[in-house]
Amino acid sequence: MPNLKKGDKKLINAWAVYDLANSVYNLVITATIFPIYYKLVTTTKGANGTEVSNVQFFGNEIKNTSLYDFAIAFAFLLVAVIVPFLSGIADYGGNKKRFMQFFSYLGAISCSLMYFFNENTLSLGIILAVLACVGYAGSLVFYNSYLPEIAEDHQQDAVSAKGFAMGYIGSAVLLIVNLIMVMTRETGEEKMQMMRWSFVTVGIWWFSFAQITFYFLPNPKNKPKDKESNIFKGYRELKKVWGELKHNKRLVRFLPAFFIYSMGVQTIMLIANHFGSDEIKMEAGQLITTILIIQFVAMLGAYLFSFVSRKTNNLFTLKIATVIWSLICICTYFFVFTAFHFYIVAAFVGLVMGGIQSLSRSTYSKMLPETEDHASYFSFYDVCEKMSIVLGMATFGIINEISPTMRTPIVALIAFFVFGYLLLLRVPNLKEDK
Repeated sequence: MPNLKKGDKKLINAWAVYDLANSVYNLVITATIFPIYYKLVTTTKGANGTEVSNVQFFGNEIKNTSLYDFAIAFAFLLVAVIVPFLSGIADYGGNKKRFMQFFSYLGAISCSLMYFFNENTLSLGIILAVLACVGYAGSLVFYNSYLPEIAEDHQQDAVSAKGFAMGYIGSAVLLIVNLIMVMTRETGEEKMQMMRWSFVTVGIWWFSFAQITFYFLPNPKNKPKDKESNIFKGYRELKKVWGELKHNKRLVRFLPAFFIYSMGVQTIMLIANHFGSDEIKMEAGQLITTILIIQFVAMLGAYLFSFVSRKTNNLFTLKIATVIWSLICICTYFFVFTAFHFYIVAAFVGLVMGGIQSLSRSTYSKMLPETEDHASYFSFYDVCEKMSIVLGMATFGIINEISPTMRTPIVALIAFFVFGYLLLLRVPNLKEDK
């Protein structure tokens, strides 16, 4: 393993490659091919020829889209519960990279095993979807915590944006390959088979590119050992970090704002395809076009928001992003009824999606005090993000379950962004912001 110094371009590039490695999960599994495949597998024809979207899951009847919403919410809840303790152990024992590898491999293997999900194995498909999500989200906790270790403060906005941009490019490349695999087949059965093979390619891609990151990333030094069990070491580390965090005015005010607006951001990313399919009745090709629009615009958005933050400051740029998100939701609720309307909204979603994610990560990183406990500190950030997904998806799922249309839950998303903006007004600017 090379011994590269903080700020070294090779180290930064190797770190960013992990975004390229695991972003295929977000695009192919979460956003594009898996939702389409999932709907095909779980939707049947009724006696009168109408579509039946209710499924049986462990003896309970539920909408197929609601089941997926609740399953993903459960996965992120699981991550939010276990990862903070693991991150404390990782900081204490100097084995952060091993934890990152474990979750990465869990995600990659689970994605590959989705090949065996079909209309007769719904429970297996949901379990694998949960495990893949746990692997994805769990690995990101440790990945994000490397940011202040591999980049100087003045580099972090650009480095964070670079990671997201590489992820958008790489995942779009694999998606195009998967689409060629699917669209060149003639029968529906052959297309479904190619969709299943695309899950295997995600696992292979994720595992393979992650090796570059794991080769170059350093292992933090171990702290002095004692006789406590690992669980108590993790708990002690978290307790110490919480004691430090609650005295940091910026962090204490930033995390609730991040939590609230992330409920909107993450939920939109996870349900956009379902909304296009169920509410606007878009076909698979149109949904895929939408996702590609979001991906390529998001790459530009990540760099654009990094540029704006350099000219203004991080918090001002985040406020602008939440305002744009609010307007996107309002316009979707009132004006989006056709595929063309959805394409326009998708372009704006892409613009702010990459920007708000990359800038949120680097803003939090800049707020951290001088510390070696980066995994523990970032566990609070990631718990906020994961719990925002849990509550966002659960809220959307509950409203969707009792509502005749997927348009109604959008009102909740608007509220998330408005409250997030108001909370950002309370956060003091960073010292290095101009």
